[in-house]
Amino acid sequence: MNIFIAGANGGIGRQAVEQALQAGHRVTALVRNPAKLLLVHPNLNIVKGDIMQPETFADEMEGQQIVLSALGVSGGLFSDKLTTLYSQGNANILKAMERHGVKRIICISASAVEISPVIPWYVRLVARYVIQKLLKHMYADLRRMESIVKDSSADWTIIRPPQLTDKPLTANYRTAVNDFLKNCLRVSRADVGHYMVNNLVNKETYKSTVEIAY
Repeated sequence: MNIFIAGANGGIGRQAVEQALQAGHRVTALVRNPAKLLLVHPNLNIVKGDIMQPETFADEMEGQQIVLSALGVSGGLFSDKLTTLYSQGNANILKAMERHGVKRIICISASAVEISPVIPWYVRLVARYVIQKLLKHMYADLRRMESIVKDSSADWTIIRPPQLTDKPLTANYRTAVNDFLKNCLRVSRADVGHYMVNNLVNKETYKSTVEIAY
């Protein structure tokens, strides 16, 4: 398939690029700094652009069959700041998709956007009173993003991973579609990328949220 990947230099995005290429797909990778994506492959087209400036990438949507949006802000728990990267970035993607007749998109959100009732009580407390407080701006924008995506005409899937790690690919994880995943605590970026690449046209996930964890 022809796959457009936004956030291709990020942890999940980079994994999605590499695994999509390994699976034989043709990848268009959108990055702000191409020098940071040290990959060379005959099926890889690296595009320099800014997700917040749609004129820098909209034309690249022509001929694409699916979009993987792995946008993410930099920093950690103590560097939260106002952002529209998720909401406006994905809104720009959706407009470009509509213009070029692309229907399918898979987006990355986060499990703590909605506090799960089936994770341990102490994890719920940390999620609600620590994570959501320290990253209040990020989570506010993720909620705006989810609303924009859900209101679109696209065949969307929103993936909500918990704590992300840099551990290697296992391809051994659990998922829950439109439901909460028991003990949804952590998963590697490599395995999130694996799920994205292996569910490109899984209609059971269309217009659905998916939790993923070990």
